[in-house]
Amino acid sequence: MGKATLAGVDQDQSCAASRSPELLWDKPHGACHATLILAHGAGAPMDSEFMQQVSQLLVERGIAVVRFEFAYMAARRNDGKRRPPNPQTQLLEQWRSIYAEIRRQAQGPVVIGGKSMGGRMASLLVDELGAAGLVCLGYPFYAPGKPEKPRTAHLAGLQTRTLIVQGERDALGDRQAVEGYDLSPAISLKWLEAADHDLKPLKRSGFTHLQHLESAADEMASFINALIAA
Repeated sequence: MGKATLAGVDQDQSCAASRSPELLWDKPHGACHATLILAHGAGAPMDSEFMQQVSQLLVERGIAVVRFEFAYMAARRNDGKRRPPNPQTQLLEQWRSIYAEIRRQAQGPVVIGGKSMGGRMASLLVDELGAAGLVCLGYPFYAPGKPEKPRTAHLAGLQTRTLIVQGERDALGDRQAVEGYDLSPAISLKWLEAADHDLKPLKRSGFTHLQHLESAADEMASFINALIAA
């Protein structure tokens, strides 16, 4: 097991059972009261700059974070060849396997979620899994340029408490379009001013990307802590 230190964070890389992909753990110093399983988006790996920053900010706020890679992304890491995401059934089955594995290891509640596609896949089975909560960053409410065809049917009946942190100008779910959708009362939306799909704001907004990521981490940590206290 390799272990490195990143800005006050204990970062563990551990290989679980032979059929499981490598897991990347980020653990806060001291007691850990909850664990978030954070899945990557369609085009970037679990250790992209975005995923690294979000994980570090959450650990600084006392939340343990586990990252993993879907099979297509793990294959790309091995041979460098870009691939499309696996079929949805395979993505969901891998989510189920990862959740079961982390549930056996983690202390305290386990929350699931992810960036873009990773969060959408988590939302499709969070009620089934019985996770403590759901957190999504840059949720893909619709395909690019098709807000009139939302992929939100399952979100109307979602039972698990959910936080979605979304940029106001997200090309896959901007504020004007999303506010017209029928979403479950279990879902809380946090809008970041002038931010895009990666939560990056326009320069003229006066915000920096780091400020928006810190705001996202604050919202996520508060949401998860509220789940623990409930």
